[in-house]
Amino acid sequence: MTRPADVLQHMLRSDSAKPRITTYDDTDGPTRGERIELSARVLSNWVSKAANALQDELDVAPGSVVRLDLPPHWRTAYWALATWSVGGAVGVGTPTPGDAPDAVLVTTDPEAARAAGEAGTRGVLVTLAGLARAATVPVPPGAMDEARELSTHGDRFDPWEEPDDDDVALVREGERTAYADLVVAQSATAERRHLTTTDTADFLSACLALWAADGSVVLSRGEAPADVLAERSRVEGATGP
Repeated sequence: MTRPADVLQHMLRSDSAKPRITTYDDTDGPTRGERIELSARVLSNWVSKAANALQDELDVAPGSVVRLDLPPHWRTAYWALATWSVGGAVGVGTPTPGDAPDAVLVTTDPEAARAAGEAGTRGVLVTLAGLARAATVPVPPGAMDEARELSTHGDRFDPWEEPDDDDVALVREGERTAYADLVVAQSATAERRHLTTTDTADFLSACLALWAADGSVVLSRGEAPADVLAERSRVEGATGP
């Protein structure tokens, strides 16, 4: 069985400098026009920092749910991998009756972080901009300012516990996926795929599948003309979505 942590280690061994996720931002707002590319080595560094924060500061362990109130984005990818590295479950979408309570909410919305804190859930406030060094909005009391604080955590991660194969790895609006069923590799290897999906769960599943096949992800966020997307795919050597 292949787990997300195994996928990350495989990418590091295969080619640590190869681009693994490239994000183009066409959304309205301060990140418009960004192009961010992460190699396996850089992605692993972000994952280690986030995993250490989850394990050491936010008390996430196997069985804990970390809800990602985030769009498809390179930051979403490393928070998901970090959650799986500590053995937790990634929650996406709206919680449903019967779901385990969230241990942590990772969000770009300061009001959501504030409400989570009042309900007993730890909050992490994410600023999506690539060069952000601090949140650009007031951070609610008790919430982590990811842009300011994540860099203080270590670049090496060692898990205290490992999840079982039947532990829940992904919770998507009542649908639960176990660790044993989470990674489904693409049949073709070394591909780069251009994704324009707006669904976070689909984005994470596509990332895992492509990475497990030693591939890469090119993501376009927001609205862009078809000819622009086609040119990006050509420049990046990516196939279609």
